[in-house]
Parts: sequence; structure tokens; C-alpha cells
Amino acid sequence: MKRLIIIGLDGVPYGLLEDLSKEGVMPNTQSLIKQGIFRQMQSSLPEISSVAWSSIITGKNPAQHGIFGFTDFPQGTYRLSFPNFNDLKASPFWKKDNSGKSVIINVPATFPASELNGVHISGFVALDLERATYPPFLVPKLMKLDYRIDVDSSKAHKSIDLFLRDLDTTLKARIETYRYLWDKEDWDTFMLVFTGTDRLSHFLWDAYEDSTHKYHSSFLDHFREIDKVIGEISEKINGSDCLIMLSDHGFELLHKNVNINYLLQEEGFLELKDISRKNFSDIDFATQAFALDPARIYINQKDKYPRGSVSPGKAKKVINELIDLFNSLKIEGRKVIKKIYRKEEIYSGPYLNQAPDLVLLGEEGFNLKANIKAKSLWDKNIFTGKHTQPDAFLLVNGRFSKDIIPDAPCLTDVVEIMDRTRES
Repeated sequence: MKRLIIIGLDGVPYGLLEDLSKEGVMPNTQSLIKQGIFRQMQSSLPEISSVAWSSIITGKNPAQHGIFGFTDFPQGTYRLSFPNFNDLKASPFWKKDNSGKSVIINVPATFPASELNGVHISGFVALDLERATYPPFLVPKLMKLDYRIDVDSSKAHKSIDLFLRDLDTTLKARIETYRYLWDKEDWDTFMLVFTGTDRLSHFLWDAYEDSTHKYHSSFLDHFREIDKVIGEISEKINGSDCLIMLSDHGFELLHKNVNINYLLQEEGFLELKDISRKNFSDIDFATQAFALDPARIYINQKDKYPRGSVSPGKAKKVINELIDLFNSLKIEGRKVIKKIYRKEEIYSGPYLNQAPDLVLLGEEGFNLKANIKAKSLWDKNIFTGKHTQPDAFLLVNGRFSKDIIPDAPCLTDVVEIMDRTRES
């Protein structure tokens, strides 16, 4: 069986990888770009890691795999829940026969770890290492390696230097773990995801864009370290292996957080029984629509929710009113919403009924949020970078027919590309 190696760089946009490669920050990646096929790739809608990685590993869209965001309401409730790997309704590629024995390290939204032919270490948002590891006897070894599921992002709120040290420690442990499993396991498929790239970009995207920024070099140094690992892996693989590198979404400078539920309350679409508490459980009968992160709009339909007020016949009218509202939204003279998608336009599958009625995509710099406790239409926090949808990347190296890579790939193409590289 032809071996397949997948390296994920969470949140790395096509343009960033291209620039850092050309500028000498990532020389090993530049070599792979010159030898392989390098494409800009469309992320998921919404452009968040739980949806994106679920689509990457299954080859399915959210209405087929059932993951629409980091949060959701169980059917018939307003109780906020957090879907995990057990809620994924489609099989990941490593459960297919043609994947052989697999080592899967740090793929987001795959907690708790599941039984497979090989090794699975869950990524963000894994709650503990014991349930994040299969087979469980590996846990003591991971603890000895000081393995961390994720960087402690709370440290960035205290000190960027503390955050960067933790980022470095987490990366080093991840590298040692990959090396150990690479040599120990007789694998056919090896997948390793680096998520520190996303955390770094959230807190220090401004440092990347400003060469005079105090932490500009620190930003680049993290990518230099990852490039060393990419070079190390490139030297380990043989001529028949296929190497795929990819990201789940892109990044850009954050201008403002825009609170969609605040807007819905101000415009009379969202009513809460207890305005002092501001919880989703307080959604009132008068509510016509509400939002879940990042900007998923749900109609409060009578046949779906316990205090639903909108009849199926009226839902279309409410949706059209919301579209008009979002299209007209401006902050400081700038248009906020770039695109508004009806669910039927972007999703298809047996779980379409669970999908948001609308998905919003913000204009450049506007980070759409669904904080129900927000006290203003917009705000800012410590984040300087936000996710983007059209500019993830895909890089494929190995012996394969070049026509198997679409000119404009999307995340759901990845599994088929993996299959076809193995066949060619």
C-alpha cells in the first residue's frame, strides 16, 4: 500500500504560506511547493475548525456529517451543547479499509478518541488526555513526553511572553510525540495537525503584518520551527509516499467583533424572558430568530423549538426580512456582511433540517459573533486576527496523476484526493 502523510496547519492562509516560503522563512515548504501542486482552497461555511476539520476528514458537507459549529441546541431545546466526535454522522477516512493502519495526531473536533487500526490522539477541544488517547496504554508515554492537547491561550491575557513560551513548549512536545509514533508504529497513513498556528494568528496577526511590531520575529520563528519539522518529514518519506499539506481556513486582521444577537434584539427579532440573565434558555415566544456562533441564524419555528413562534409558512418572510437587515448593516460607514447564504445553497444531506437557516460571512475585518450577553453592536478584545473562508491551502507532493487535483478545491475534496493519490 502506498503510504500517505497529511500535515495540517490550522488557520494558515494560502497567501501567508506562499509569502513565508518565498521570503525564506519556510525553505522546506518552498521546496515542496516547487515540486508539487499548490492550490488555494475554499473552507467550510461557517469557517470554523470544528466544521472544517469534520469536512476534511469525512469528505462530506455539514448536512451529511452533522457538525454545524462548536455549539448547538439538541433537537427541541434551547440548551446549549457542545458536539463532539461521537456526534459526527459520517465516518472519518481512517475508518476506511484503504487507509490501512493509521496514526492520527491532534485533529481538532475528534474528541473523544475512537477505536481504530492504529493510534488516535484527539485535538482541540479534548477535555483530558485519557479520553483523548487510543489505545489508552499510550497515555503514560504521552505524559512522559509532556504532551499537551493545546496551548494555554489564557496565558496570552496575562502576558504574550508567557503565551509564546507555552506555545513553544506545546510544539516541542507535539514534535517529540510525532517522532516517537512515526518510528514505533508500522503505519500506512500518518496525520499530524499543528494548531498553534491558529492560536498565534488570533493573538498576533497584527505582529505578522507589521514588521516593526515587538513580536514580529516571534511570529515568524514559530513558522520556522514548523518548517524544520516539514523538512524532517520530507527527508523521511520515500519515493512512493504521498505528502499532503493543508489548512482548514485562512486568517486576516480583525477590525471589530460584531454581535449578531445584539442586532437581532435591537431590531425585535430576538426577545428574552429575563433580560438581566441573557441566556439562550430565556428565549421567549416572541422570538423570530436567534444566532449561534459564529453567525448561524436559526428561525424560531413552531415545529422545531419549544417556544417556537414562526409557522413554516411565515419562515420565508422572516428570512427575507433578515436578509434585508443584514445587507443594510453598516458600522462607521462600512458594509459589515459580505455574503448571506441560505442553507439550501450550501448544504445537502440527511441533516439539512438541523442546519442554520442562514449563514453569514463578514466583510474584511469584521468578526461575526453570537454572544447573547453582548451589550453593544460591536466590540474589540485581545484578538487581532480572525478566520477567513476563501483562502485555506492545499499542497500535494508525490507520484500521482496531476489531474486529480481540482483547480479550485474545497475541503470536501480532500478525502477523494487522498484516495486517488493512493490509486495512481
